[in-house]
Amino acid sequence: MATAPRKSKPPLLGEFLRAHRAALSPQEAGLPQRLRRRTPGLRREEVAQLCGISPTWYTWIEQGRTGAVSAQTLDALAQGLHLGVAERAYLFELAGRADPVRPSAAPAESLQLDALVQAIRTPAYVLDQHWNAIAWNRPAAALFSDWLGGAGKAGRAAGAVPAAPNLLRYVFLNPGARRFLLDWEERAWRLAAEYRADVPTLRDDPLRGALVDELCAASDEFAAAWRSQQVLARDGGHRSFRVREGVLHFEQHILRVARQPELRMTVLVPQRA
Repeated sequence: MATAPRKSKPPLLGEFLRAHRAALSPQEAGLPQRLRRRTPGLRREEVAQLCGISPTWYTWIEQGRTGAVSAQTLDALAQGLHLGVAERAYLFELAGRADPVRPSAAPAESLQLDALVQAIRTPAYVLDQHWNAIAWNRPAAALFSDWLGGAGKAGRAAGAVPAAPNLLRYVFLNPGARRFLLDWEERAWRLAAEYRADVPTLRDDPLRGALVDELCAASDEFAAAWRSQQVLARDGGHRSFRVREGVLHFEQHILRVARQPELRMTVLVPQRA
C-alpha cells in the first residue's frame, strides 16, 4: 500500500518570520485593533501591508517557495516586524544575503570601547569592517606614528580626499611602511588575503568597492595580490617592526567585539627577540 508523502520541514527563514509575525500585536505594529482574532499576532496580509510587498509574495517567502529574496525585501521585513539588531542580522544570515545597512555603535558603546583600548598598556587599536582605525591608545600611536600618529594623514594617495586612518592604505600606499614592517612583502600580501576573507559580507557595500578600486589603481602590489584570489583568516602571531632604536618584536592578538562582530581589536604584547 502506498504511503502518504512525508511533509517537508518548513524552511528556517519561514519559521523565523512566522514566529515573529505571531509575536507582534496589531497595536505594536501600529495597525487598528479588530474585535475578533482567531490567532494572536498579525496576519500574512497585514505583514505584507507593513512591508510594502504583495500578500502572495510574502506567503511564498514564509512557505519557502522562493529562494530569491532581495536585500531590499529583507530590509522591509526587518522594519515591518520591528526586528532588533541581532534579529535583523539573523534574518539576513538565514536568507544568505549581505545586509546593506550596518548598525552603528551607540555613543555609549563607542565611549566604552575607547575606554577599554585606553586601559591597555601595550599597543592596541580597533578596526571597523573597512579596516579603518576607529580607536587606539597612546602606545599604538607611538609605535605606528606614520599611521595612527598622523590621525589619518599617512597612506593617502595624492589627491585623495581626507579619510580615516585605514590599515590597507597605510601598508600599500605609505612608503614608510615598507621599511617599518620587517617583512613587508609577506605581510602586505597576507593583509590583502585577509581583507578578501571579509569581502563576502560586504559584497554589496559601495565603500568596500571604492576602497578596492582605489588600492588597485594606486598599488601594483595590491592589484596583484587581489587578483591572486588568496583568502586567509585574520589571526595573530609574531610581528616585528623596525624603529629608530632597532627592531621591536610583538605577539599579536586579534579579538572580536561581542556586540559588533564586524569590529576587531588588535593587541600587541612585547616579546624578546
